[in-house]
Order: sequence, then structure tokens, then C-alpha cells
Amino acid sequence: MGRKFHPGPDPDFPCLNEYEYFSFPPPETWSDNIIALGGNLSPGMLLSAYEQGLFPWYNPEDPILWQSPDPRFIIRPEKLHISSSMKKVFNKGIFEVALDRNFEGVIRGCAETERPGQGGTWITDDIIGAYLELHRLGYAHSAESYFGGKLAGGCYGIRLGRVFVGESMFARRPNASKAAFLTLARLLFNDGLAFIDCQVYSRHLESLGGEEISRADYIPLLKKTLGSRSHTRDGAGIADRRGNWGKLYRLNRITGT
Repeated sequence: MGRKFHPGPDPDFPCLNEYEYFSFPPPETWSDNIIALGGNLSPGMLLSAYEQGLFPWYNPEDPILWQSPDPRFIIRPEKLHISSSMKKVFNKGIFEVALDRNFEGVIRGCAETERPGQGGTWITDDIIGAYLELHRLGYAHSAESYFGGKLAGGCYGIRLGRVFVGESMFARRPNASKAAFLTLARLLFNDGLAFIDCQVYSRHLESLGGEEISRADYIPLLKKTLGSRSHTRDGAGIADRRGNWGKLYRLNRITGT
């Protein structure tokens, strides 16, 4: 009989800290979007997945499914598109945009947003807890749009050096998520980011400059951009991958939106 997998994180799987590394099956063996299943959402597991081009995406009743879509959807610096209508939104100062002011509010806002064709949310309490920990460690970040002092929309994702993996976004007012995302994207690209990984196609992200590339092209691009690191407990080769967010905060205060 086949092995029975625990729904969500496996309580018997060892938790990995941010400096520990887990090797997933090599890309030459991948034949589907789902590459592996099981494990947990500990920092080392999640960071290892992102470094290898995977991320968790699963229903609450399923074990953790580690996915690598083919094709992949990314935004390069030269392709980022700000429409004339969004330029008007920025020029009018409709939203105040901030970084990491309310990461938990953003991820919970994403979890609560109803999406066409989805019966529920993949952003479970386990996911929220795991990404709050990555935020505490300095890898997960949010951009937020405020209207009248209240959170109106935002986005969140993971930064590993010159790559940012966008996870989700939400809006309670028109253009709120776009204002947050575009502000974050401009700041990241000005800070030397090579590309934003949007994971899968959406018309919304296509309008902002997203393009599809094959997984066969994406994995080498990711490896080349990240380079290699030593998987050691002292953090050698990984601490710098958090990026200089203090610099981004200063840029945000100077440039606004």
C-alpha cells in the first residue's frame, strides 16, 4: 500500500531552520507542475524550495504540494508597465504606500479575498504562521496601500537576493493592490532586482508587464541570478539574500509613490 500523507504540514517531518537545506528532486526528473508532496513549512524547507524554483500551493485537505509551474510568469525591469491611469493615481496621491508596516494585515487580507473559480483559500492558518515567521526572519515582505489611514490593499512575497517571488495581493478599493505592487516593483528594480517571479499567469499581472517563460528557461535563470551558497548554520552566503530593506524604506520615504 502507498504511504498515507498528512493533510497540511507533516508533524513528523523535521523542522529546518533558515540555514538548513532540503534538496528536492532535480529538475531533469520533473514531468508535472507538482514536483513533491509532504514535509512542512519550516523556514529551511520554504527557503530551500524557493531557491530551487518551487513553492507550496495546496488545498487544506491535501498534503503540502510543492509546485513549479510550466510555463512560469515573470516581470523583468525593462518590461514593468505603469499605465496612464495608474500614473494619474500616483500623481494625485490617492494612496499612501508603505513597506512592511502591516505584513500580517496584508497576508490575512489576501486570505479573506474571494477569487473567481476558487471555492476557498489556499492561504491557511499554517501558511499564515509560516510566512509570518519568514517575515520575522527578514525574508517575507509586504507593500501596503492606505486610504484614509486604513489598509486598502497590498501584496506580499519572498525576497532572495536579486529575485522577488510574489505570493498574493488583494484590494479593498480600486487600484490599491496595483499601487502597492508597482511601488514595490520600482523600488526593487532600482535596488538591482533581476526579476519578479509572479509564478502563474494572470491578466492583471500581464497588464503590469508580466510575460511567460518556459520552466526550462526559468530554472537556469533562477540559478544564475541567485548563484550558489554554502549551506551552513552560521548563515554564510544567505544573510545577504535578505536584501537591504533599510535602504528600500529610505527610498520609499524619499520618493513616495
